[in-house]
Amino acid sequence: MRTPFTTKKEPAKHERWMELALALAHKGVGLTRPNPPVGAVIVRNGRLIASGFHKRAGAGHAEVIALKKASEKAKDASLYVTLEPCSSFGKTPPCVNAIIKSGIREVIVATRDPNPRHQGRGLFALKKAGLKVIEGVCRNEAQILIEPFKKWILTGRPYVSLKLAVSLDGKIADRLGHSRWITGTRSREEVQALRRRVDAILVGAGTIIADDPSLLPRPPKGRHIYRIVLDARGCIPPGAQILRDDSRHQTIIVTSRTCPPKTIHAWEKANVQVWILPSQNGRIAIPPLMVKIGQMGLLHVLCEGGSEVADSLVREKTVDEFVFFVAPCLIGGHNALSAFGGNGWLLKNAPRLTFTECRFIGKDILIRAKPEDYHWLHWRHGYGSF
Repeated sequence: MRTPFTTKKEPAKHERWMELALALAHKGVGLTRPNPPVGAVIVRNGRLIASGFHKRAGAGHAEVIALKKASEKAKDASLYVTLEPCSSFGKTPPCVNAIIKSGIREVIVATRDPNPRHQGRGLFALKKAGLKVIEGVCRNEAQILIEPFKKWILTGRPYVSLKLAVSLDGKIADRLGHSRWITGTRSREEVQALRRRVDAILVGAGTIIADDPSLLPRPPKGRHIYRIVLDARGCIPPGAQILRDDSRHQTIIVTSRTCPPKTIHAWEKANVQVWILPSQNGRIAIPPLMVKIGQMGLLHVLCEGGSEVADSLVREKTVDEFVFFVAPCLIGGHNALSAFGGNGWLLKNAPRLTFTECRFIGKDILIRAKPEDYHWLHWRHGYGSF
């Protein structure tokens, strides 16, 4: 059933300005946790008056930034915003109050606030104040933009992207354990861009032992991401970068009761965070891990390996998006490392994916895919089940 705020088909003129608002919103991706990225544009008589985007939690919201820039020029103008304006007090006052006070005559919104406590309230307040409200312009693009926030606000868990750099035959390292570099320079640059869009990087201890990576985006461009390492038995070497560099206070090592107390003490002395969580078959249990990450207000996690972690995430139906970088090379061999550890799946039970993007990136191919057989809305609060 249609609401009074929704039109069947919006004029193409609205799409032009909403696309600009979306482009602005993307500038804030990776900076706003635990808030969603939002962009806003103010237009009058077909001309751009002002614009803004949400830069960080606690800072001005996109609409307010744009309204301050527009000043008195906002009167009788149109406001384009990628997400329903907020209607409640938080770290900043409600945006709807500022919009109504500014003299804006119409508000064009891409998508509603996914938070059930707030959904539709901002639109209702604007309508009640006499403003024209149009909803749904570039809705799909706006909903993709806030997927991590939506999952977190509805389930308490982060959105998980699993990145894998693989040979054409699905290997992530040769029989000697060498993985640098399967993919080309362009792919590695894209991985840095991926890191800048998330709140945390997740890997297993094996990745730290094999490669000693920093896991930080280069260049960071203002991002301060967390590094989460799963190490149930305490195998990370004391000289690892993640324990020594200037970002070690944003390193989280997740371990279990089987880890020696002296190892935990050494990690804590290095000024890293240590979580002790349940384990299953020698691995950190994924459901309580996701709950813990969500409690920190981290919306989006990028898993970069290794094969055992990837296997655990898929088996627990935790992956929301797969990002494959496929290189035009063959590694072969029984002893080479496959993308997924464990015993694999019988064909009849094999996880099925739906491709959402496929394009060349240098000599490699970038493939994005989503799981076919589940949706995170099926999760219950707590540790979750299906």
